[in-house]
Amino acid sequence: MSNYGLFVRFTLREGAGDAFDALVQETTAGIRAHEPGTLLYVCQEVEGTPNERIFYELYADRAAFEEHERQTHTRRFLSERDKYVTKTEVDFLQPYAGKYPTGVDK
Repeated sequence: MSNYGLFVRFTLREGAGDAFDALVQETTAGIRAHEPGTLLYVCQEVEGTPNERIFYELYADRAAFEEHERQTHTRRFLSERDKYVTKTEVDFLQPYAGKYPTGVDK
């Protein structure tokens, strides 16, 4: 299986949720428009924890992730996020089993 994934947990500054979420909306629009190798990019709020956000990212392979990192919209997100975030935790994942959306090579 060549997919490459990330699980990211952001802890936001108090009151920064709306601004962070707007930045994420802009970023995901760029991802949808320009990143065919990004298979999933899911951003979620954590129930009962309003200052937490979880991202699950799945790329076709490591090269697709590296291409994602080079994109203008991603670089903007990375440079702006610290205004809103107090803590970032990242786990790099190597998928080995699961149910995938139609059209995603395992």
